[in-house]
Amino acid sequence: MAILSQSAATFSPSFVSTRSDFTRLTRFPCRVTFRRGLAVSSCFNSSKSPGAGGFLSPDNGGEVSYELHHDFSPQRRRSGSPVFVTLPVNSVSREGGRVLRPKTMMFSLKALATAGVEGVVVEIWWGLVEKNKPRVYDWRGCEELVAMACKCGLKVRAVLAFHQHGAGPDDPNWIPLPLWVLDEIKKDVELAYCDRFGRRNIEYISLGCDILPVLRGRSPIQVYADFMRDFRDTFRSLLGVIITGVQIGMGPGGELRYPSFSPQEPNLAWPQELGEFQCYDKYMLASLNASARNIGMREWGNGGPFGTGSLMQNPEHTDFFKNDGGSWDTPYGKFFLEWYSGMLLLHGERICKEAETIFRGTEVHMSAKLAVIHWHYVTQSHPSELTAGYYNTFNRDGYLSIARMFSKYGFSMCCSCFEMQDAVMQKINPDGSPEGFLRQLLLAARLCDLALEGQNFSTNLDDGGFTQVLKMSKFYSNGIEKRPFSFNFVRMDKRLFESRNWDRFTRFVRQMSNGNIFRARLYSVGDTRFKTAPVMPEARLLYHLYQYS
Repeated sequence: MAILSQSAATFSPSFVSTRSDFTRLTRFPCRVTFRRGLAVSSCFNSSKSPGAGGFLSPDNGGEVSYELHHDFSPQRRRSGSPVFVTLPVNSVSREGGRVLRPKTMMFSLKALATAGVEGVVVEIWWGLVEKNKPRVYDWRGCEELVAMACKCGLKVRAVLAFHQHGAGPDDPNWIPLPLWVLDEIKKDVELAYCDRFGRRNIEYISLGCDILPVLRGRSPIQVYADFMRDFRDTFRSLLGVIITGVQIGMGPGGELRYPSFSPQEPNLAWPQELGEFQCYDKYMLASLNASARNIGMREWGNGGPFGTGSLMQNPEHTDFFKNDGGSWDTPYGKFFLEWYSGMLLLHGERICKEAETIFRGTEVHMSAKLAVIHWHYVTQSHPSELTAGYYNTFNRDGYLSIARMFSKYGFSMCCSCFEMQDAVMQKINPDGSPEGFLRQLLLAARLCDLALEGQNFSTNLDDGGFTQVLKMSKFYSNGIEKRPFSFNFVRMDKRLFESRNWDRFTRFVRQMSNGNIFRARLYSVGDTRFKTAPVMPEARLLYHLYQYS
């Protein structure tokens, strides 16, 4: 389905919706070979005539080829900030070998291309790719997704997700850690994070055992590195051309942090949570004990702080977090928080170092994500940040050291909540300040000259939310020295293609790019003709495909 206006750049596809086994990708002009199916080709902003039509045709069988030509001409290059769209979590089957609802996916990608979106964010789950056995990787579903994006003229940002997604098996989008890793955790539960109540968290392997051979002879850092290396080798010909960015997961939710909060999806109940220090597995305790003995204070190495209260308690009613006289600001508190945050920083540096070595020379932009934990930002102790591993208080900057580490290894920084407004959130929680938190993070990124990737927290933005994103993006990118900024919209679903939401979204993409793109028109099917069925000539087509497929 082509959905360009007649005055727009030409996009002339011919494709099949049947699935094919992806076997080889090469550089632009790229020729992608499939074991089964038809030759498919597209031309985006090329010199071909706009009259070339597209159609569906029967399967010829045998091995055929797919050709794609890109011309990154001045018309394609644009000023402003590019927008990427994160694909659904369940884009690939739980078996990992195929794209779910491929026809709907292809239509959606074409719609995004016509809206002027720069590319898509594809989450690549460790629990699906290396699911059953160590060093046995199944990239087929990911390869198919990348090929579909390539066909539509979209770039790809890959997110290498080493964490669990969802709260548990009852979650329809639940993706656990690899089964063989879960088997190792059953044998040694100390591989999982633990809080003071003995509650285990298996969203992400405890960083306390980062360099210990606890995963069938390999350390977690080695396992992550082997995964990155196999990804690089599998997609080598596309790195820096189609796959322009790789975000490396460093903790729960893909963020560099501890799993200090409830393991369910984030929601508005979070502003009530202080979080729990995750330092009670034997590997973290061994490190804490060694650090305490090194300064001659062995009694400080037996566990986390006392007096931290309950998860939902007012921090002013706790001995550790209260503003005046809280033990967070005592010599013991400073020792513990420096150790706890230092372990997190060391974990991030280990992964950054491996990633920089592995992807050196590939021309992909590497990035990592930080959590925007804003709900106690106006207090002195910032308790929810402390439990997550960010030693950030009213008199100490906890993010500059992380930004410096990213800068050292050539990483960009990704952070969320760009649509949140203090005026709205403080009605729910007067101790929070998403704008204040984000400004501090952005200033740290500017000081370290980092490229920045913004992201939204809510998946259903109104006009006010999009306006706030524009405001915060200009806060970062405007100035004498313009820093690179891009935005990841989270995420593509049926609501995006509802008429009102689609209008808002396409307007936002134009504004982010300073209006220098062609306008999306979902009310025309352009040149493409389908022999199999009539096409619904409006945005509701995609909405209904999501609804009923």
